[in-house]
Amino acid sequence: MTIATKIESKGKPGYPTHPKAQPPAVRGDPITGDRYYSKEFAEREWKYMWKRVWHVGGRTAQLEEPGDFIVHNFMHESVIMIKQTDGSIRAFYNVCLHRGNRLVAVESGSITKALSCAYHGWKWGLDGGLQDVQDPDDFPQGNPCGKLKLKELPCGTWGGFVWYSFDPNAKPLLEYLEPIPDLLASRDLDNWVRVIWRTLTVNTNWKFASDNFNESYHLPTVHPQMQAIIDEDYKNTIFEMYPSGHNRMIERGQPSMRSKFPNEVEPAWADMLREWDLNPDDFQGRARDGRLALQEAKRRLGPSRGYTYFETMYDDELTDHLHHTLFPNVTITGTSDGLHFFRTEPHPDDPNKCTFDYWYMVPRIEGRTEVPTIYGMRPYEEAEHETNSFTNHLAELGIGDFLSQDLSVAEQQQQGLRSEAYQDAYLTGQETRVRRFHEVLNDYLEGRR
Repeated sequence: MTIATKIESKGKPGYPTHPKAQPPAVRGDPITGDRYYSKEFAEREWKYMWKRVWHVGGRTAQLEEPGDFIVHNFMHESVIMIKQTDGSIRAFYNVCLHRGNRLVAVESGSITKALSCAYHGWKWGLDGGLQDVQDPDDFPQGNPCGKLKLKELPCGTWGGFVWYSFDPNAKPLLEYLEPIPDLLASRDLDNWVRVIWRTLTVNTNWKFASDNFNESYHLPTVHPQMQAIIDEDYKNTIFEMYPSGHNRMIERGQPSMRSKFPNEVEPAWADMLREWDLNPDDFQGRARDGRLALQEAKRRLGPSRGYTYFETMYDDELTDHLHHTLFPNVTITGTSDGLHFFRTEPHPDDPNKCTFDYWYMVPRIEGRTEVPTIYGMRPYEEAEHETNSFTNHLAELGIGDFLSQDLSVAEQQQQGLRSEAYQDAYLTGQETRVRRFHEVLNDYLEGRR
């Protein structure tokens, strides 16, 4: 396994990394099947882990004016995040303190002066304070206005994401995320546009994605089409993990030696070369040399084509795939074109089900009105929320789509994990971060974090 904190680069050398990046050392905690289907285990996750971590509630672009709000439902809780008159964002439990009615039933919107409960008309200000009630003189304990406030949660922003935590004593957001903000500092994520926003319901436990995105061992089998453009060989891959529980994996953007003709230019690689005025014929017999040539071409031609953001990126970021897994349930994959955001969240009652979110965020390019995505061309504007089941998604895109490939395996694996034949994962060295993820989870469940 290759462990490193720096890659040599021609123009802007090295990747930003954290000085505490360390080889994946693990204790050997078993990864048993019941972790994926036991209701008791899921309840422990909620009590000891989910209530202590930071959650992504949405994008700051959804909160432009004071009174704009977004709602994020998680397990049996609902959280409303509201932009304040001073420009800050505050998060509250989405529940009226009178009789427990949920205040807001939609996922986003805007309010002028107050949130009004649909049950008895109690009105709550943007700052969570109770402003008005019906029959204020009929309360034996006195008028509650000015006394009661919605229960507030810690709230913060980074990377254009709005975050909240159920833990009133949560560590500061940037401390929790360390070192992810440093690793993605060359991208102006606050101003990138979410052009895809899709949620799928999947018949599998939420942890499948954390397992899946913490290794690339599955790529040759599950995603063979990627071998023409991604070097998934563990000997050429950088694996990093951090004390926070977050990880990073860097794969070079070049044909894999596992492909049928690793030294020849296959169609997908040829298209990438032509896009940057490189002649594929010049790389026949040495296809992997196209990686450095692409870096030079993007560096030279990017600004004139409107890709001014290339100027802040490292050379290797112009070609390679940087996978950041944020404990417990978010993966952010950076390419030169955009950012893929993946998130799984547990079903409130059934550990055999989850939701899978896929967002695609891109920088604006001068003169461009559309951007290519796995769902075809999309406009450069904040996307509408699309929801679907995985089954329908499969029918829509087909099994060749990389999301469908991953989710198909996940549902099969969920069934197999219930077998008495499965006792623990038998892992390769390159899958070490999978076991580390489960050990960090165990640390939360056992009170060590």
